Amino acid sequence: MVVRYELTGMDLGEVRFAVSPLNELTLSLRSFRDPGRYPLHLPWLHEVDAARDELDSAALLALTNDLLWTPDLLTPRPTSPLTRVDEQLDALAAADPRALAAELAHLHDGRVPAALTGPPAAVLRRAVAALRGYWDACFAAHWPRLRALLEADVTHRARETVQHGSARMFAGLADGVRLADGVVEVRLRSPVEYTRSTAGDGLTLVPSVFCRRASTPVSAAEAPVLMYGARGVGTLWRPRRPPAPAALADLLGRTRAELLTELAAPASSTELAARRGVTVPAVNQHLRALRATGLLDSERHGRSVVYRRSELGDALVG
Repeated sequence: MVVRYELTGMDLGEVRFAVSPLNELTLSLRSFRDPGRYPLHLPWLHEVDAARDELDSAALLALTNDLLWTPDLLTPRPTSPLTRVDEQLDALAAADPRALAAELAHLHDGRVPAALTGPPAAVLRRAVAALRGYWDACFAAHWPRLRALLEADVTHRARETVQHGSARMFAGLADGVRLADGVVEVRLRSPVEYTRSTAGDGLTLVPSVFCRRASTPVSAAEAPVLMYGARGVGTLWRPRRPPAPAALADLLGRTRAELLTELAAPASSTELAARRGVTVPAVNQHLRALRATGLLDSERHGRSVVYRRSELGDALVG
């Protein structure tokens, strides 16, 4: 089936990127329900396995079905690359409880699991509480790493648009996505089909580490959103501090050599500091030195700066 978003007057200024912590939290429930279909996330699942014993797992699993679909209400359109999960959860708590009840009924063909049956207001409170607990126990410590990868993807797409044009950028998001004659066409496996204009709402592109294919809202009444799989997910859960070659450590010093080795995949100074248990200014001092010598490239995205090795840095590590 196909969803078509008509860009008003071919105005690509209507297209914006955003990052959504609540979307990632919700979509990750797919890997909890069926981990075998998400092997790249097994290292994370093993790491948080003990914490899951303290969660409201019955409610969390009831937020997906056997097809791994989730309610649209739990994947709202983010407004910025800097969206905060607390803001999104507060907005969810203030939503119409009947909307979640209706989506759950549709999701489960009228057979909603017992954990999320009852008065709609109580169901909404339990769902929000379960998601907050899940974030605190399994997501908060890892969010800097996820956010850095998502922001790096946004930077890459923006650069590709400038260098090669919007049509190529859209085609690179996922199979079945294309821009032609002012229409963004998204081919889906789910039985969803509609055409709507982006006038007044724009089109928001949202990268995800838990979304392998292109995804849109099931209803044309929802604001236009296209979620797609972010680049680099295969490197996301690799060991956090790979050993630096001894010769490289002798040349640069142990800390800078380890940072340069680690930055084969993009990361922010905040994420690197969290991994190492040191302050951000301490990491920034080394990153600035490596960038000044041409071994690192950096891109600012909002309030974050994402670093990765330059070609010179790759050659030196190699």
